Amino acid sequence: MTTLFISDLHLSAERPDISGLFIEFLQTQARHAEALYILGDLFEYWIGDDDHNEFHCLIESELKALTAAGVPCFFMHGNRDFLVGADFAQRTGITLLPEPTTVEIYSKRIVLLHGDTLCTDDVAYQRFRRVIRNPWLLGVARRLPLSWRRAIATKLRDSSSGNSAEQKPLTPEQLDQYDAKSPAIENLLAATRTDLMIHGHTHRPNVHTHIVNGVEKKRIVLGDWYEQGSILEFNSSDFELKSQSLHRTTVKT
Repeated sequence: MTTLFISDLHLSAERPDISGLFIEFLQTQARHAEALYILGDLFEYWIGDDDHNEFHCLIESELKALTAAGVPCFFMHGNRDFLVGADFAQRTGITLLPEPTTVEIYSKRIVLLHGDTLCTDDVAYQRFRRVIRNPWLLGVARRLPLSWRRAIATKLRDSSSGNSAEQKPLTPEQLDQYDAKSPAIENLLAATRTDLMIHGHTHRPNVHTHIVNGVEKKRIVLGDWYEQGSILEFNSSDFELKSQSLHRTTVKT
């Protein structure tokens, strides 16, 4: 069996090609998986579980079909969809995970996170993140009128170190500036006593090696879904980062 990991899909009604590929993935490859982990930024933005637009309902129904078929699905908040809550989880059957989360899969101890907390050189964003993710402020935000939350979502997209609302790929200079930094990575590996880290956010799919207290550790960075579908296939003997071509699929929304 294989466990699948994805992140940074940034789904929106404006990109039916990405949505179409994701739905195809849920209906085919994911149906045969032991589990699916979504490590943040599934949506371009999420302003609350009460935003029942047609596009969100479509994605929810496909996730529900996956979990109803017996495939466990785990979701971790990203910097675009941290308002996903218990109602969404109940409607879809997914399990919400705190960040970071330590799991044991195929006898490997793994730390999972979205990845934005590792980008410590972006001091302004880290300060902004601490403020906006304050539990009290999140509780207030969920009670604001939808129109207010839409305005806040626009501000978040503008402030984020990720891509713009138009979903253009980051430039090489931006990728370097906002990349995960070794001290943060190695400190978390040491604190969690894990051998492997898996995260997204930086849009730089790769496998890295870190030496922590004299021991070699691996870090797998998931890719985004702007120009392809990026999937980590993980099994008991190996892992592989794969890309799938975008189909120009029209999804009814």
